[in-house]
Amino acid sequence: MSQGTDMNSSALSAAKSQLRSLMKQRLANLSHDSIVAQSSKVFLSLSKFKPYVDAKRIAVYLSMPGGEILTDPIVRHALSSGKQVFVPYLHKSGLQPGDGPTRLMDMVSLRDIEDYESLQRDKWGIPSIDAASIHERARSVGELDGNRSEDVSLDLVLLPGVAFDIDPHSKAIRRLGHGRGFYDYFLHRYTLAASPEEKTSNGRPAVLLYALALKEQFLFPSSGESVPVGPHDQPIDGLFLGDGQIKESANENGDAE
Repeated sequence: MSQGTDMNSSALSAAKSQLRSLMKQRLANLSHDSIVAQSSKVFLSLSKFKPYVDAKRIAVYLSMPGGEILTDPIVRHALSSGKQVFVPYLHKSGLQPGDGPTRLMDMVSLRDIEDYESLQRDKWGIPSIDAASIHERARSVGELDGNRSEDVSLDLVLLPGVAFDIDPHSKAIRRLGHGRGFYDYFLHRYTLAASPEEKTSNGRPAVLLYALALKEQFLFPSSGESVPVGPHDQPIDGLFLGDGQIKESANENGDAE
């Protein structure tokens, strides 16, 4: 059992909040130059990564101005390489109170570089899709305002996160998100929407899940710090680090892929 899965929900929530607070302080001291340099190393690693090179449809977060790997070079490269690029879009869920979250995250397609460059930044400085253009875009899960459209499968999802480590027992990479559950719930819905031929033998969708992280966001066992996880935290396949490393989760046989 991974460390943290036997925590009760209140202890788990408190442990996650404490680690988010610690990481926020740690990342606030990082210079913009360091973030740019690390982002360049991640981009270089990713651009040579065969699943990325072969991918036809990728989803990638649009980065904040600081505190995380910058994804602008990735978006531009993917679009110029002829890939279909999907980015996050937050909207009201159409679910009744008590049936699930009131806001959902879906991945919606960018048309081209000009479309990407026209996105306006939100209050966090993140480029955001204009709601008025949503009905013209392909969507990955398809639910919008309670209505469903044709699902689009993805080959690779590049996720953000606050902190990461490797489970000492399973050797899986663990991810601490920002706390709103948007990605975990999106991936849960993506799994439900996937057809049987789009799933692996263990029932997970065939899409690859890789996170991008500054080297300061990776917790080594020697630090005494670890990522607390619960049953709803989605496992990821790997992690691109700002020092150029690519860390892979162990597969079902316990071997690193």
